[in-house]
Amino acid sequence: FLPSPGKITRFHAPGGFGVRWESHIYSGYTVPPYYDSMIGKLITYGETRDVAIARMKNALAELIIDGIKTNVELQMKIMSDENFQHG
Repeated sequence: FLPSPGKITRFHAPGGFGVRWESHIYSGYTVPPYYDSMIGKLITYGETRDVAIARMKNALAELIIDGIKTNVELQMKIMSDENFQHG
């Protein structure tokens, strides 16, 4: 993925049991043009793969990063893919 520099105009991190968000970004943060394209990491876990995937889908739906391009939509498509869900 290519970097997407710019100002993050709105940000909300997902949370809850089994959800972890790791990042340094915030609303108003300016992503510089020369950076590692991974500005954050979203991790979920659960008792089963199905539970972890369901938590990831909920967390992705809760995550808000406005002002720059992200791969959140792609990640949601991956989580919804039947081949991925069945491992």
